[in-house]
Amino acid sequence: MDSETEPARQGGPQRRLDAETWAAAVDMYRNRYSFIAVGPRVHQDWMPDVAAVMRREVADPRGWRGRDSEQGEEELEEDAAFPFRVPPADEAGAAEWRSRLFEIPRSAVVRLLVMLATDGMDVSRQYGFADRRAGMEEHAQVILTRFPEGSQFFTNTRHDGGHPDFYEKVTGCWPMSRYAWDFGLLAVSREEVGLIWSFDAS
Repeated sequence: MDSETEPARQGGPQRRLDAETWAAAVDMYRNRYSFIAVGPRVHQDWMPDVAAVMRREVADPRGWRGRDSEQGEEELEEDAAFPFRVPPADEAGAAEWRSRLFEIPRSAVVRLLVMLATDGMDVSRQYGFADRRAGMEEHAQVILTRFPEGSQFFTNTRHDGGHPDFYEKVTGCWPMSRYAWDFGLLAVSREEVGLIWSFDAS
């Protein structure tokens, strides 16, 4: 299947999920140091599948375009997963890596995806956000649509409570990369795993 439809907003027009709308949504991150990629899920425990995406070992199952700010950079010659820290294969290491992720409800994902595309990963610093908000949320909804009901969503951001509001300033994270700050979304469906990640290399 290379396309499907889902309401972009409750009561709104049907949005077609295809290569074109996906590419437009991914383009929302063009001004961020970011990594957007989807790979196949082939394991019950999805951590090896996430590692394969991080190491750039797998292609998008639908052949759709992602985003990789490191593409063509020398760092990848030494470490194919740069700048990520890949989940360790040993049980203790894998448990520690997984402990940096927190599951969030589907209803929080759109705001997280928008936040990841903003300046400094801070909505309050996004110039003209009031004017751009609807368009950014529409792109974020396209990304969310790829992962159907029943998917799981994880982030490494620090927040209070079970339903974080990512339009409030996020004050901390558990880094999943070589940098002190990185925020991201890990999406897991029955068939795919997706990483939408932004880095602060300053």
